[in-house]
Amino acid sequence: MAQQPEPERAIDARIDEREERLHISIGAICNNNCVFCMEEDREGRYVNNSAMTQQRVRWMLEAHRGAEEVCFTSGEPTTRQDLPEMVRWAKELGYPRISVMTNGRRLSHFPYAAGLAKRGMNRFYVSIHGHDKKLHEGLTRTPDSFAQTVAGLASVARLKRYGVELHTSTVITKRNLPHMAAIYRFLRAQGVDQVVFNVMQANGRADTHFEKIFPRYTEIAATFRRFLDDCDEPPMAFLVDIPLCVTEGIDDFNRGYVERYRHFDLESQVDLPLGDRAVRRAEGGGVGLVLVTREDLDRAERAHRDECRRCRYFTRCEGVWKNYLARYGWDELQPVER
Repeated sequence: MAQQPEPERAIDARIDEREERLHISIGAICNNNCVFCMEEDREGRYVNNSAMTQQRVRWMLEAHRGAEEVCFTSGEPTTRQDLPEMVRWAKELGYPRISVMTNGRRLSHFPYAAGLAKRGMNRFYVSIHGHDKKLHEGLTRTPDSFAQTVAGLASVARLKRYGVELHTSTVITKRNLPHMAAIYRFLRAQGVDQVVFNVMQANGRADTHFEKIFPRYTEIAATFRRFLDDCDEPPMAFLVDIPLCVTEGIDDFNRGYVERYRHFDLESQVDLPLGDRAVRRAEGGGVGLVLVTREDLDRAERAHRDECRRCRYFTRCEGVWKNYLARYGWDELQPVER
């Protein structure tokens, strides 16, 4: 059997080795107001995430023992007063990695951050979208959010000696794309282990404000490539959720991918084909939940074209957001021949 081209084999190996994570959506509200937030239906989020009672969260944790990671996410999870207790349950149930996706503002209170770590949280994903107040708060549209998030990073950095990992997530927009290198240097100086640059999902507010904030994929990839070229040492920076066909020339180590995950929502909040509902309801353990995966979102909101089938990355590509294609089309997305 002929060997695959080296880039394809490298990407395949990294993606195939991904463990599926469990996401638990608990943040009914958020204390930021990000212009690109994909969760534009805040009323629907409030209904869904408020229904994630301790009983339901406990069921999810018990039903998925053995998963590589559980991540508390959606809205702002630290607004839940019972988050520390949920973290303790996850540790008792043996989850090797317990994480939270957060804007980091509440972590600025060091005893709170330390309390989460003491109960078992060992990775923090902190969302920060600029290296200064003007840039960050122009995107979060929330006064004083920059200082609080940076203080949150400082709190977690103090906990790294106990085995805690600090990662960040920066959503790329037209405003912060030119500052990619400065953002990276700033975050690494704060003690961040991995800096992830996330390309927007073209849904929610990112769709509403698309023309103002969404750069082209090729522009993002070119900027990231220049950033890598200017680094004196291999950077711990990753470009995530962008079609692989536009990232040729970027080292495979730095080409990120979308994690595999499963989470559970109320059936009333999920748009699934009727034929899938009974099966997904059964997965919900009889506590009023249905299973939802990242692949469900991809099938509903992303697309391939016939030409994609001859691309070496086709079997590993999630597709392109339909809302992105409606604005920019396919021209910049050319198959990488096998």
